[in-house]
Amino acid sequence: MPIIAENKGTVHVPVPMGNHIARCVEMIQIGTIVETTGIYAGKESHKVRLTWETPDETHDFGKGQQPFLISKEFTLSMHEKATLRKALESWRGKAFTEDEAKAFDITVLIGKPCMLSIIHKTSKGGNIYAEVSSIATLPKGFTCPAQINPTKLLSFDGWDEATFEGLPDFLKQKIRSSKEYAAMVNPSRTEAAPSNGVESNDDLPF
Repeated sequence: MPIIAENKGTVHVPVPMGNHIARCVEMIQIGTIVETTGIYAGKESHKVRLTWETPDETHDFGKGQQPFLISKEFTLSMHEKATLRKALESWRGKAFTEDEAKAFDITVLIGKPCMLSIIHKTSKGGNIYAEVSSIATLPKGFTCPAQINPTKLLSFDGWDEATFEGLPDFLKQKIRSSKEYAAMVNPSRTEAAPSNGVESNDDLPF
């Protein structure tokens, strides 16, 4: 009689397609790593990972109804053509001046609401996954419910080992491969990470 191995892996449920009210709840500074895919493969980029919750779009993941969480990595650059800058300008509803861009502190995004546009893609293995296609400011008349998931912030300026250990293994491995992590564990061999800047003081979301 054949012995068949059962597939008891967790079924991944992607965030539904469409527009969703969301709130940024996590910011993880990955650091400077070598790109492994895409047109920039082989080049170094300073990466940051943002995560949002969707309080109005929930699912029972085994502990009752909870909001979906979705993340997106960006190169930490505020160059006028950078993807991060364009996304943040759409999120805040106004372009940055060069002085604002140079002084922008990405940690101020934590807790800020937005409207996420979610699309679905298919992996090489045939699995459906959700991806953030755009970020925009909340339309007038829309409000975002209070934050549900706890805030998670990790940067090399004020390192929190407990937060780091609580991250998924694939993300910890990526962080360990960064120049900034190498500088932290052996400061005599690598330069430390640069500052994140300072917060802008205006009436915009950030």
